Amino acid sequence: MLLSTLAFPMLALLVRNPARRQTLARRLVQRSFALHIELMRVLGVLTYEIRGRECLRRDGLLILANHPTLIDVVFLIALLPNADCVVKSSLARNPFTRGPVRAAGYVCNDDGAGLIDDCIAAVHRGGNLVMFPEGTRSRRDAPLRLQRGAANIAVRGGLNITPVRLSCRPMTLGKGEKWYRVPAYPFHVVVDIQPDIEIASLLGGATSEAMAARQLTDYLTHYFAAGEPACNHSNLRSNN
Repeated sequence: MLLSTLAFPMLALLVRNPARRQTLARRLVQRSFALHIELMRVLGVLTYEIRGRECLRRDGLLILANHPTLIDVVFLIALLPNADCVVKSSLARNPFTRGPVRAAGYVCNDDGAGLIDDCIAAVHRGGNLVMFPEGTRSRRDAPLRLQRGAANIAVRGGLNITPVRLSCRPMTLGKGEKWYRVPAYPFHVVVDIQPDIEIASLLGGATSEAMAARQLTDYLTHYFAAGEPACNHSNLRSNN
C-alpha cells in the first residue's frame, strides 16, 4: 500500500523519462522484496542460502524455476535489479498493484496470442524474465507437470535458459496449504542458480517449433523433477 500510494506516484511525478522510470521502479521492487526476506530472517521465520548468484549478474536472461512455495518469486526478484515477469492482467487493474506493475513494465498475460512475442521482446530488450514453467505451485502429492509456454518462448526466441532450482525444508507455503500454517521452527530455503542450458544442443532432431517445444518441455520436466547435481558454487548468504 505504501509503495502504491506514495513511492510509485512520486516516481511518476519526478522521473519523466519512461526508460529511466522503469529502471528505478524495478530496483524499488527488488529492494522491497529483499527487505521483506531480511525481515523474515531477522524475525526467525526462515533461513536461506543462495548458490551461484554470479550466474545472474547478466542482462537478457530467460530464468526458469520450479515453484514449491508461495515466496519463490519474492526470492528471485530480490536477486535481480532488472527483473521482468509475467503477471495476471487483473494485477494491472487492481488499485493496490497496478502502480508497481505498470511502472516496472511487467508483461501482462491478457494477450494470449501475443504473449510469447512480448516475453521474447522483453528478454531481447535486456530484461531478466522470471518464469515458472509449471504455471502454478507444485503439489506435493502429484508428479511435476510443466506447461509448454516457457519452452515455446525459448524455442521461438532462440534463448538459452538459466535454470534455478528452489527447495524448502521443511516444506511450507505450498499449493493448497494455508499461508499461516508454518513450521514451529524456521524453514530453510535454498536458491540454486545453475549454469545455462543451451537449447541448440538439445533440439537438433526437432523438425518443427512445436516438436522442439515438446522436447524441451520433457527435458525440463526431468531436469527439475530428478534434480541434477549442483555446480561448484560457493554458498552465499544475501541481504539484498
